[in-house]
Amino acid sequence: MGLDLKRTYLLLGSNLGEREQYLANALKAIEANIGIVFAKSAVYETEAWGRTDQPGFLNLAIGVETILTPFELLTGVLEIEKSLGRVRHEKWGSRLIDIDIIFYEHEIINEGEELQIPHPEMQNRKFVLQPLAEIAPNLIHPIIKKSVSEILATLSDSLSVAKR
Repeated sequence: MGLDLKRTYLLLGSNLGEREQYLANALKAIEANIGIVFAKSAVYETEAWGRTDQPGFLNLAIGVETILTPFELLTGVLEIEKSLGRVRHEKWGSRLIDIDIIFYEHEIINEGEELQIPHPEMQNRKFVLQPLAEIAPNLIHPIIKKSVSEILATLSDSLSVAKR
């Protein structure tokens, strides 16, 4: 009997310090503790969203096969963030590393502030959709019932998101 691997999509971001190194360290930690990275987008330089009075972000999307449940996955990414020096001061504030769960299989999970999958704001954010469309353009959002590329094509978010 084989392992029951689940496909999840994560967005990594950093806008402080050695941004590239934080992304690389997060990737290594994800491969060591979360699962197998089967897809990785290019790195994108993006304007800050929500609070625009901060440095721009580097973002990338990854696909990961994992045996972890959604809550174990959440615990794992929070532990990785903490191990890389993330301190949560304010919503949408600057951060050394940010790892968001965008999708977990085709599941819909709503556990209030603790865990929401799909990510509740992903369909409004170009910095999420553009890298995600690079690795999973045909992935269907289980609530909106449109593909990532379809959502991106109709998005009104005008923030700059540029492949590096």
